[in-house]
Amino acid sequence: MKNIKIFSVCLLASGVLLGTSCKKFLEQPALGKLSTEQVYTPAGVDGLLIGAYSALDGTAQDNAALGGGSAWEAAGSNWVFGSVAGGDAHKGSDGTDQTAINQIAAWTLDASNGFLNSKWKAVYEGIARCNNTIKIANLVAGIPDADKTNIIAQARFLRGHYYFELKKIWNMVPYVDETTTNFMVANDQDIWPKIEADFQFAYDNLPPTQSQKGRVNKWAAGAYLAKTYVYQKKWTDADALFTTVIASGTNAEGVAYGLTDNYEDNFGAATKNNKETVFAIQQAANDGSNQISEANNGDMLNFPYNSPFRCCGFFQPSMDLANSFRTDAAGLPYVNDYNSHPLKTDQGLGGVSSGNSFTPDAGNVDPRLDWTVGRRGIPFLDWGNHPGQDWIRAQSYAGPYSPKKNTYYQSTKDTYSDQHSWAPGSANQINIIRFADVLLLAAETKVQLGNLDAAQVLVNRVRARAANPASYVYKYVNAANPTGGFTTETAANYVVATWPAGAFTAMGKDQALKTVYFERKIELGMEGQRFFDISRWGIAQQALAAYYGFDGQFASDVTGASWTPNKNEYYPIPQFQIGLQTVGGASTLKQNPGYN
Repeated sequence: MKNIKIFSVCLLASGVLLGTSCKKFLEQPALGKLSTEQVYTPAGVDGLLIGAYSALDGTAQDNAALGGGSAWEAAGSNWVFGSVAGGDAHKGSDGTDQTAINQIAAWTLDASNGFLNSKWKAVYEGIARCNNTIKIANLVAGIPDADKTNIIAQARFLRGHYYFELKKIWNMVPYVDETTTNFMVANDQDIWPKIEADFQFAYDNLPPTQSQKGRVNKWAAGAYLAKTYVYQKKWTDADALFTTVIASGTNAEGVAYGLTDNYEDNFGAATKNNKETVFAIQQAANDGSNQISEANNGDMLNFPYNSPFRCCGFFQPSMDLANSFRTDAAGLPYVNDYNSHPLKTDQGLGGVSSGNSFTPDAGNVDPRLDWTVGRRGIPFLDWGNHPGQDWIRAQSYAGPYSPKKNTYYQSTKDTYSDQHSWAPGSANQINIIRFADVLLLAAETKVQLGNLDAAQVLVNRVRARAANPASYVYKYVNAANPTGGFTTETAANYVVATWPAGAFTAMGKDQALKTVYFERKIELGMEGQRFFDISRWGIAQQALAAYYGFDGQFASDVTGASWTPNKNEYYPIPQFQIGLQTVGGASTLKQNPGYN
């Protein structure tokens, strides 16, 4: 979808909630814009829908976020709001670069933080595009009924996604749809029923397959609706729908949902849109458009520093996350005391160029570690063994690790990377929901309903994939020529097992729930979900305390950080938006509790 040019919808969208009025654009020549005659056609309506898809990654042209700000401020991956804020990762780089993220990482932010306003504007731009699609589709003649229903259902799915984003970040937000005419809307209503209604409509009306990759189908809507139930603790509703999706669901091409043999296939551009893909933000590179925004520029900062990627050293996995991949002699995780079994690192040792030798940790680990975390001495895809500090901007600030899931391969960089700007882009898709996520949400639901054996079966499906040698990382045939292939010798001591029969029942509901939570942490690490999980589970304070306590010994960025209950479950409403809706000294928007 990303390689289809974005239709400009400014002439149809309200400028409210975006901080930019379309009126000033209308006073200029309409260069590059579509006329009303072009829009009010079947092709025009589909173009509007493509525009709604194109807003998913939150970015526009020239490294900008939709509505203004830098692309990474509104990234569809939620690497800042979900992963950095949740302890998956340090901000990275050094303390002087992108200082607004420092406040988010340490939970010292207030309503003036610019990332908040950029994300708000970008998401509401996506909503405006969905609303325009729905409105115009209902006015245009000549669209076959089945096609019109499909278009509207896709737009409502996307609108449900955008509002889900707003809900999990801010909780109470204004709701506007295609019928709204007064855009001074208060944020005094719970919007979960509206989100449910959009996903329910999509589930009831989308076809099971679509003609183009990237378009959502019935089963993606069902999975997202079930996830909506989970966030509201509607366990019985969630259980029934997950059961149906797991048993009958397919991707948009009609391939039955399942787990890929190789965990890494969910992140490489050459293997995207596979049987595990439920809903993903599509990315493209080198498609002839020469548009920077085609290739995930929301994550363009997130490559190793001083490396072949050129920029920029952000989004460094935390030691807390890395330690979570340690396994015991039986191949099971240390759910309760993982930081008591820390991995060996090269923190403070100096990189390869310093001449100091380093032998990677020889203990048992889960192979998902080495597809998630770039660490010294372990193959970094086909770019060579990670050289440690040589690829880290400031170890003492953010630790020894590099991100990996967003990275492209050296052997296919001419196809799957974009080098049009000062930092690279990648054609790797951004996973919003993949089948492993569905299985673990279903397992969480089963535990909440007291069905511990069924929950264990679902968790074991995920662990069995990690235990498959196809998911291991292997050493190079020749480390001096890393694109020359891999041996059959594992890069680390990978020991992973499924939980033995009856384990969940024996441990009881509370510990079984912790075990499911922990599996989500390691399966979905660095995928923008962690903070939203620990917040909805009510464990953010203790989870972040563990992270701050361990990593704070080595990395100064989280020294003294703290998370405040009954406040930091949600982010502050952007002050700019409150001001934008202020008339006579009173705003229609109310700030979230605990924030000034």
